Amino acid sequence: MGKLTKNQKLAAEKIEAEKLYSLNEASSLVKEITFTKFDASVDIDVRLGVDPRKANQMVRGVVSLPHGTGKEIRVLVLCTPDQEEAAKEAGADHVGLDEYIDRIKSGWTDIDVIITMPSIMGKIGALGRVLGPRGLMPNPKSGTVTMDVAKAVKEVKQGKIDFRVDKSGIVHTSIGKVSFSAEQIADNAREFISTLLKMKPTAAKGTYLKSIYLSSTMSKGIKIDPKSVSEIYKVENK
Repeated sequence: MGKLTKNQKLAAEKIEAEKLYSLNEASSLVKEITFTKFDASVDIDVRLGVDPRKANQMVRGVVSLPHGTGKEIRVLVLCTPDQEEAAKEAGADHVGLDEYIDRIKSGWTDIDVIITMPSIMGKIGALGRVLGPRGLMPNPKSGTVTMDVAKAVKEVKQGKIDFRVDKSGIVHTSIGKVSFSAEQIADNAREFISTLLKMKPTAAKGTYLKSIYLSSTMSKGIKIDPKSVSEIYKVENK
């Protein structure tokens, strides 16, 4: 193992190994232990008490973060000609249909989100091999297959993200940037955790929120005490 840098040592000294932090404490601390020269992302990892191999325990959904993600999301809208102008006015970066389908078939995936209409899905199905592994395939459950493409574009641009539990029972996503205030980071985290709690599968038994960690792109994880967010636990225990 290589030697720790001066900044890494300073960061390590700020985190108490066995301590469970409140969400507010962690949101402040993640800013203090990040020394990157770029605006690092703030990530949250939540281990759930579910078995993702069982269909009735899969957790997947969308959440609109109150302060956005801080990232510039590149949106492609694949739609019929009558919807193109509305999609452009809503802020879509790329709008069209056949020409973009051909570009994707050739390997182009310089986008973050694809939004389309139900009537177009037949054409997009053939792109599954390219889009699927990159998490770009539109899906009605994530709101990216819709008749109102303009509304979907606005929501994505304003901070709407989709998430799903992985095979280890962990949900991982970015909820902001280190340049955000501690309050903004905490607000986004609360909204995300609250959404997870509302989606608790009825088949999931025992402890649902097993652990929560907050970290930045290159920082250590800060372990959060889920019970510190009292208003979220009220939702879980209703």
